[in-house]
Amino acid sequence: MIRIYHNPRCSTSRKALEAVQATGRPVEVIEYLRALPPRDELRELIRAAGLTVREALRAKESAYETLGLADPSLTDEQLLDAVERHPVLLNRPFVVTDKGARLCRPFETIREIL
Repeated sequence: MIRIYHNPRCSTSRKALEAVQATGRPVEVIEYLRALPPRDELRELIRAAGLTVREALRAKESAYETLGLADPSLTDEQLLDAVERHPVLLNRPFVVTDKGARLCRPFETIREIL
């Protein structure tokens, strides 16, 4: 089964969902803005994608600046606290297949795991 952490308002996320659905394989869609996965699952997803927590954040969101998340002294736990309070800070889409996990931004990254 393929899992996608999806934001339906994001064009890249919609494009990734279409690509995943085109494989004909079963797909689990997780709309993380409605129901953020538990912290341990997020931490593992980010690690599996080969990213740091900071790299998994969406710096373009206004909350990123408002909360001072560019501060390099913030720990992963503090960054995850911010994501739990403001799920929109998590970049998207993350896609997980039997070949691995990727943040599919740019979109073409999805080819590595489909």
